[in-house]
Amino acid sequence: MSTPTPLPTSFRARSWLFAPGDSEKKMGKAADAQGEARADIILLDLEDSVMPENKPAARELVRDFLAGRGDRNSLWVRINPLSGDDATDDLSAVMPSAPGGLFLPKAEGRADIEMLDTMLRHHEAANGIEVGSTKVAALVTETAKAMFHTGDYAGAPRLVAMSWGAEDLSSALGARVQFQPNGAYMPTYELARSLCLLGAAAAGVAAIETIQSDFRDLDGLRERALMVRSQGYRGMLAIHPAQVPVINAAFTPSAEELDEARAIISAFDANPGAGTVGLNGAMLDRPHLALAQALLASADE
Repeated sequence: MSTPTPLPTSFRARSWLFAPGDSEKKMGKAADAQGEARADIILLDLEDSVMPENKPAARELVRDFLAGRGDRNSLWVRINPLSGDDATDDLSAVMPSAPGGLFLPKAEGRADIEMLDTMLRHHEAANGIEVGSTKVAALVTETAKAMFHTGDYAGAPRLVAMSWGAEDLSSALGARVQFQPNGAYMPTYELARSLCLLGAAAAGVAAIETIQSDFRDLDGLRERALMVRSQGYRGMLAIHPAQVPVINAAFTPSAEELDEARAIISAFDANPGAGTVGLNGAMLDRPHLALAQALLASADE
């Protein structure tokens, strides 16, 4: 077993935009966006958005695209699952161009992250990349087996974020319906969302919400992003550039939130050693202080 390489637990990325790896135009549009219209992480996709017969050409296109970019920290690659042969070919093609990170689909526990770490160490050493520097995020609920291992990722090497997905899980289950009539997920998928959040918290990494497939419903996207952020999610996947500024705004603390956090911290600073303080008619305890400090830290980063 390889020795995990420590990575910052304060990793922050609000928006993760998929760009098909077989489309230079779409990859370029994603990477060239400016300001709050640019995703924090751009996922050059070699998995679901690329047909099997197009994967060899897509690998070359992604490799050359990465090589032509200066700062690649925000340019990640979604490789294919480790269960097949495509992942090996993906790594051989893209690692010489040093992507900022890899997005691993259909992860089924910490062993998959450790396997990927071993593979990456070989490629990093062979290509003059600092060993251990390539970050990893994982989709952790896409198979039935994966659902039982979402709490296994603590200490997994390179891992900075965990996300979940309903589409592949529904396929694995033979389920035809993901949503209730009111638009909410069916219980199985709400369970997947909760297990991802709990697993990420246990592992000390960022929880990232899954996609919203209706990219035209920006009001619904905003409502959903704010809802999952309030539960502890730190970012969200996107499938269309129009979703990015909405996600970025939803996962950016507002001025009111920051003011409240500063007030909470000031109240505790004024009462050193106190376990609880009163503020605006409410009694606050130490968990409120920890949340306020974390909010300010995320804004600074």
